[in-house]
Amino acid sequence: MSSRTARSYAFLSIAAAIVTIALKFGAYLLTGSVGLLSDAIESIVNLVAAVVALWALTYAAKPADAEHTFGHSKAEYFSSGAEGALIVVAAISIAFEAWGRLLHPEPLTQLGLGLALSLFATAINGVVAFVLLRAGRRLRSITLRADAHHLFTDVLTSGGVVLGIFLVKVTGALVLDPIVALLVAANIVWTGFRLLRETGSALLDAALPKEEIDAILLIFNEYKRQDIQFHALRTRIAGTRRFVSFHVLVPGAWTVQQGHDLCEAIELAISRALPLTHVTTHLEPLEDPASWEDQELERPSNQ
Repeated sequence: MSSRTARSYAFLSIAAAIVTIALKFGAYLLTGSVGLLSDAIESIVNLVAAVVALWALTYAAKPADAEHTFGHSKAEYFSSGAEGALIVVAAISIAFEAWGRLLHPEPLTQLGLGLALSLFATAINGVVAFVLLRAGRRLRSITLRADAHHLFTDVLTSGGVVLGIFLVKVTGALVLDPIVALLVAANIVWTGFRLLRETGSALLDAALPKEEIDAILLIFNEYKRQDIQFHALRTRIAGTRRFVSFHVLVPGAWTVQQGHDLCEAIELAISRALPLTHVTTHLEPLEDPASWEDQELERPSNQ
């Protein structure tokens, strides 16, 4: 259900991108402002990113198979990575156009109607960004969050463009239009690199956030009062899913059934505290020194 819900938000993002492209290019054609052109180009990036997001969310929802035994949830990072790269490409094209207009300023026309269209498109992006961000947090989707942050950046840059054109109208200084466009391009580059950095971190199996690890440790503390010990806690994120593994140390006199029941209870507690979490436990006897020597990713060789 959550994957279908996430895809419905991707369709919303696509529809919003199509509408804002039409509005912003209309504003550019009316005014001839390179600032509004830069805003329109970024909306094309929004559309491409939304389409890629829809593909990523659809692919990530596929169940695990023989070749992908942990599922396909990491496909979402293709979307955020592609969006980051597209943002940088868009910024370069904006800067190119703005530099030419900076060297050869041109008069702007029909500023009132052009600004009205741009503000309407900005309002649409603002509402959709707010909806996507809430959905991304609720559904734990990096794809929706990336799209939302991009749209919020678009809102801010659109505001800057509108302000620049308004100043051109008030002061008559045509040079302000390309200067604002260059500032927009710089801001877009920063957004793109932030998305690429977040994507790279996730692809390198970044650990869960501190507050989620603290929730796991809180569960551990409840069992430590019963002389149960834990170590070798490892966590990672893959799209909407979490993966947690750790060792459970119990008295060696326990039966297999006792140890199994304990691990089942702990796994269930973690899954309830952190939904969509795959928990793997490894049971060990407290008294065996070897139990305390295998906390590293690889066992030390005795050869």
